[in-house]
Amino acid sequence: MKKKLMAIMLSGAMAVSMAAGYAAPVLAAEEATEEDKAAADNVAALIDAIYVQARTEETDAQCAAAKEAWDALTDAQKELVEGEFADPDYFGRDTGDASADNPRNGDEIGENELLVVSFGTSFNDSRAQDIGGIEAALEAAYPEWSVRRAFTAQIIINHVEARDGEYIDNMDQALQRAVNNGVKNLVVQPTHLMQGAEYDELCAAIDAYAGQFENVKVAKPLLGDVGEDASVTNSDKEAVAKAVAAQAAADAGYPGINEAAADGVAFVFMGHGTAHSAAVTYDQMQSQMEALGYANAFIGTVEGEPEDTECSAVIEKIKNAGYTSVVLRPLMVVAGDHANNDMAGDDAESWKSMFEASGAFENVTCQISGLGRIADVQAVYVAHTAEAMNASSTAEAPAAEAPAPAAEAPAPAAEAPAPAAEAPAPAEEAPAPAPVEEAPAPAPAPADTAAPAGEVIGQNVIQNCDGTQTVEVILDTGEVVE
Repeated sequence: MKKKLMAIMLSGAMAVSMAAGYAAPVLAAEEATEEDKAAADNVAALIDAIYVQARTEETDAQCAAAKEAWDALTDAQKELVEGEFADPDYFGRDTGDASADNPRNGDEIGENELLVVSFGTSFNDSRAQDIGGIEAALEAAYPEWSVRRAFTAQIIINHVEARDGEYIDNMDQALQRAVNNGVKNLVVQPTHLMQGAEYDELCAAIDAYAGQFENVKVAKPLLGDVGEDASVTNSDKEAVAKAVAAQAAADAGYPGINEAAADGVAFVFMGHGTAHSAAVTYDQMQSQMEALGYANAFIGTVEGEPEDTECSAVIEKIKNAGYTSVVLRPLMVVAGDHANNDMAGDDAESWKSMFEASGAFENVTCQISGLGRIADVQAVYVAHTAEAMNASSTAEAPAAEAPAPAAEAPAPAAEAPAPAAEAPAPAEEAPAPAPVEEAPAPAPAPADTAAPAGEVIGQNVIQNCDGTQTVEVILDTGEVVE
């Protein structure tokens, strides 16, 4: 689909240029010289070499080499770039101003770090507004904690580095940075929607470093606990459903989603989908929409997992419900590749195209906007971070409440209620949580248990991803005992 999309986009770009009285110098394949093809193929190979999930000692040099080779091409040669993953859009597509994004990769962290972990996006505007919006809200809520960023997708990190010269830490780099800066108390806030495969990988990465911090806490992802079946909802899903429905209705020009329903308008909120057991979360969000009385809200997924969220299944649901207009909007933290291409692209396989091809709807429009820029969604993350900070520990946990989102974040439509009651927003400029105090010495071993050989000189308190804790006792012999 990606390469089909590229061809359509290039044709469209040429048509626009010609209509404006200027045709871009595009070489047809039969007109290109061997030198042209060789130069383009070299760039394609360099792009494919960095389109990988593993970072090596050569990655930085490879990113620089790919950009240098691209810049050396003529405009006509750039249109010939095509590899396994490479195409002219890799360097050529305008996704916004990268300088507006703050990679949050500085040192001088201090003892308390709040690490915000995202899958990531190479779309600059979305990265700044959605991921950056969440990070800014957390920074405003907890000014005594240093907020840092990590992405789990090395492919995206490499893309942004090669194209824009922006350096974003992966998980290993971010955790090693924390160790190098002497961080004692680490709170990790994932921006992932659910406890799926990405969340599991995040927990595994943290476990490898957990013994190097005095306290490690991992907060819940956006939609909270998964639940056993499609009927299970929670306050997090309710808050997000209200927030995205209100914003979608407002962006479509309605005071609320029910007013749009009266006009024959349905909203489709498109997530990614997953083969992980957490896929039930999408059906739970559908149940949540229905519980809120949003009859014209439908959940879909790019991957069609669960099956009832596949595009054709969603089209049938909306047709049978009698709606005549459809608004497509991502149910994703960012509005990146999936939102711009799989949802709103001109390719025949995009959701927009398939809805139009069904012939069942008078109007199909797209809202390319991520969840991360919605104030009430940011407030859910702030509340989850507070919950993690306040999780019981043998060390003194910092007192934390869930402050209101940053003032500059756009307010949702008037009818949208505030996030769930268990995460209320305190008065403006609530005090930041106090740093974690040094943990007390562990309790003595029971009488029938042999005491460890050596003097206790410290301990690590680790908050595990499953909610349990591990206490490691450090002896003067260098031994670590759980």
